[in-house]
Amino acid sequence: MSKDTDLSIDRRTVLGTVASGAAASLAGCSLFERSADNATSNLDDERARSLAERFAPTVYFDRHEQWFPTDPRRYESERDGEFAVDGFDAFDGYVKRRNDGDGRKPPDPTVFYHAVEYDDSPLVVVQFWCYSVFDQFTTNFHWHDWEVLQVFVDTDTDEPQLYVASSHSRSVPNNEFLDPDPEQRPRILSELGSHSSALSINADAEHFQRFPIDDDVADITNSVVESLEDVAAIPLAYGLPRDEGLALPFAVPELEGEPIYEHERLPSVDASDLVPDELTVRSFDTLQSPPTDLPGRESGYRFEYRGREGADPDVAYELVPTAELEHIEEFTGPQLSFEFAIPEFAEDAMAGHLTTTGVPWKGARYDEPASDITEIRHRQALSDRYDAISDPSPVNQIVAGITNVVASDDAPEDEGLTTESSTIEMLALLQSDPEAVPTFQGIAVLQDVPEGEHTLTINGAGVAPHSETITVSDDGDTTIAGVNGEIPTVARENATKLEIDPDDADSNLTTLAVEDDFAGRLYDAPLSGPDAVYVHRGGAFTTEIRDSDGEVGAFRVNPGDEERVHIDEPRTGKTPLATYLADLAEETRVGVATDDSDASDDQGRENAIQGLSQALEAVVDAARRAATRAESGDRGGANRSLDAVATRLETVEARLVEASDSLPPTRVRATERRLEQAKRRSAQAREAQKL
Repeated sequence: MSKDTDLSIDRRTVLGTVASGAAASLAGCSLFERSADNATSNLDDERARSLAERFAPTVYFDRHEQWFPTDPRRYESERDGEFAVDGFDAFDGYVKRRNDGDGRKPPDPTVFYHAVEYDDSPLVVVQFWCYSVFDQFTTNFHWHDWEVLQVFVDTDTDEPQLYVASSHSRSVPNNEFLDPDPEQRPRILSELGSHSSALSINADAEHFQRFPIDDDVADITNSVVESLEDVAAIPLAYGLPRDEGLALPFAVPELEGEPIYEHERLPSVDASDLVPDELTVRSFDTLQSPPTDLPGRESGYRFEYRGREGADPDVAYELVPTAELEHIEEFTGPQLSFEFAIPEFAEDAMAGHLTTTGVPWKGARYDEPASDITEIRHRQALSDRYDAISDPSPVNQIVAGITNVVASDDAPEDEGLTTESSTIEMLALLQSDPEAVPTFQGIAVLQDVPEGEHTLTINGAGVAPHSETITVSDDGDTTIAGVNGEIPTVARENATKLEIDPDDADSNLTTLAVEDDFAGRLYDAPLSGPDAVYVHRGGAFTTEIRDSDGEVGAFRVNPGDEERVHIDEPRTGKTPLATYLADLAEETRVGVATDDSDASDDQGRENAIQGLSQALEAVVDAARRAATRAESGDRGGANRSLDAVATRLETVEARLVEASDSLPPTRVRATERRLEQAKRRSAQAREAQKL
């Protein structure tokens, strides 16, 4: 595959092209529920070195990368007999060494290794740890960064069993490959800024390939998402979004309200030492629409082990055992943050999701490598082959596809919407977890989610935030967020906040749903308190509420230019449903009349449209009488009026057929959809027990 090949993937149309043998399961393994693996012990120095040299990866970096694998000992300091690496010292010292060096080449290129063997087993694991002085991934900035590639090897057959390349956090599926070619050394594609590691197994070393193409292999063997119809063939692994055709904008890290490069303790650092401007936005929420001109990934430096025979890399790195670092107690630095908007009633809340980098040799995966496997099928394969590895256990996950809401060409102007695949990757944040995770291929996946109720927020550059409440069970099933697995986002320039306060209701409201005439249901979530959702101002919405008695209420919302819409007196029962029917029929009548301008020269057309308008007006009158009678407590009278509404809707349907050739196709489609909505709400109003 050439560099000019379009690597983008439409997640709505990719079907049946998954890696060979991919099981229909979702990835993940819980650290807290499975049986313990056998203990491990360090390999002797000679065996460890031999494995490290054999599998030392080639690492490809983005052309715009600023922070390459280096040796943190250059920046360590000692106090009272304890050693630490300070973030300011490492960042400023690294930049100074690079700028003072030969052509800004990466200083002290180093990859560290650690090798262990499982007791009573031929399974050994060699780990390759890469340290960078800073991480500028989108909204998850932090001093220091450790990434790891784990190579599982069978010493009886002398063949690799599994590669596991780290991807951001345990909440994001790693990039993994089962049974790699023993003759091919592992290759890593490092993500710009974050250094998240994508595997490169395919014939094109410098590009990530999520799916097999022709006779070539995919770069991962993770299982596919089967629980979302639109994404049923996408392997569940993070991958390399900017190499797959999706934009991933970066933001400028701030400390104490100022760009980090202005801090007095970073005299060697300026703006040019961060991710370049063409890939950067100053703030997600200051953009009015998602960026469209961000460049894709371009290969830069190629790192290889200095001792590899015949190697001719751009940069040659040293291989050093991690044992030489284990005296370092911590990696420090003041906490960095990024404000992440969460929609709330009245004013939006801001959550600063923060993470810090731990010390590898103090973490579980250092001596328990299999704990880093995020794919159930891969763990099961190792468990089947080696008694030392326990079976996988169920894992709680949240999965959703992220879409953009845009105006529909099938609807009259400002009266209907549709959804399309997102052109940018976004961030997902659970209120219970301080770390946001990135989407991949427009899919949000969060793993190892605790049982209970959670608030999930989706946010991204130039879009209004979307939040909803979801409940996660503890049975290992996948929780599908959104409506039918889709969470819609709206560009800020088109967003209107829709608010509802259950305290204004006369019953215990439990659910809020919002649907557009053309896009269908866009929001449907539990309602436990004041709620807000951003909707596209070009939509024509039905807002539905339900209460604890199962009663329904509906309200018509046409935002137009309003910045916010508040649902006053959110009630359930006959009165609000009948009022909704009157509002919907009147809105439809006005729309038909608006599109009647070119019918005056044809008496037949004019009569057909006039007949439709009169039929709609009759529905308005009957619905208003039903609302008045229900409000006064006259149940029987309200039901008789609702029966009249149902009869008159049948007349509207007949008149629409007669007038369909006299109206623009968009108006006919809009009227058809509203007629379907009116029939459904009419039946609900007739069945409602509450007045």
